[in-house]
Amino acid sequence: MKGEFEEWQAHQTKKNFGRKYILSLAYMSKDEWLFVGLYESLSVKECTDGRNGFLYETKLSEIGREFIGKLIIRFEKKFRASYLCLEKYIDSLQVVEIKREVLKPSFPGYDKVNVTWEELSTRIDTESWKTALENLKGVYLITDTKTGKRYVGSASGEKMLWGRWKDYINFGHGGNVELKDLKFEYIKENFTYSILEIFKATTDVDTIIKRETWWKDVLLTREKKFGYNNN
Repeated sequence: MKGEFEEWQAHQTKKNFGRKYILSLAYMSKDEWLFVGLYESLSVKECTDGRNGFLYETKLSEIGREFIGKLIIRFEKKFRASYLCLEKYIDSLQVVEIKREVLKPSFPGYDKVNVTWEELSTRIDTESWKTALENLKGVYLITDTKTGKRYVGSASGEKMLWGRWKDYINFGHGGNVELKDLKFEYIKENFTYSILEIFKATTDVDTIIKRETWWKDVLLTREKKFGYNNN
């Protein structure tokens, strides 16, 4: 998990780490965050692997290393911005608990998944989430919380739901035509992800496509004022 988190953190669509050190917290639940490390920002360069943005080289500091995955912090975040200047909010951070064992985010169940882009990005590579999502095909829903518009998609490829959602974390649009018109930062700030139906890995693609079409009709996501689907 450590290496996967660092890989995710290293890629930024903007130069978000304009400081020497990065205090990294992972969302757990409302107003509670898990300490995942203090990193030193060593260098930054533009991405050359097809992704937009910048790639940071970071190094995990020895400071606070013993509290990684154990320290729970309370912080009432009532705004969308994800990258904050610590000196402005340091007095708002409160230590709630220090666990004896390292916490590993658990998967809540397919019918209970409803996460923001930020939440999904910190959980998708954890053992429980990856195991759950890469072993089932499915039909999912993306909601634009700012406009109320929705997008219905399906996952039936080799990595199933995990592979499909991983594309959204890496690129924002997942290759979808209508979503390509939106800026990645907008997607990060306004999109949520949930699962409508799940299917066994052996389910044929036609069955899944039919259910995807049914959900598009029910939710009117092919209507411009209601959704982002264009077929």
